[in-house]
Amino acid sequence: MYLYILHNKNEALDDFKVFNAEVEKQCGKQIKIMRSNRGGEYYGRYMEDGQALGPFAKFLQENGIVAQYTMTGSPDQNGVAERRNQTLLDMVEYAEQLKTY
Repeated sequence: MYLYILHNKNEALDDFKVFNAEVEKQCGKQIKIMRSNRGGEYYGRYMEDGQALGPFAKFLQENGIVAQYTMTGSPDQNGVAERRNQTLLDMVEYAEQLKTY
């Protein structure tokens, strides 16, 4: 598991580029599929005349990485990531509690 702490969602693309380069150099593998929710930082925005791809989706497209998205409003489709997120949040809360003692 890799973990990148983002202060803002707009940092996702830059950190993904770093991760992608690391995987290619260290593991000799290429990322083939990126699975995520339909968050604007990954997908883009709907416009009146259709979907406007955001920078993240354009990067995936330009690099031959298939974008797979979960259905809107169904976090259970991304169960592993949701459990990891909850575990990390629990760890942060525990660390914060320790600071108060």
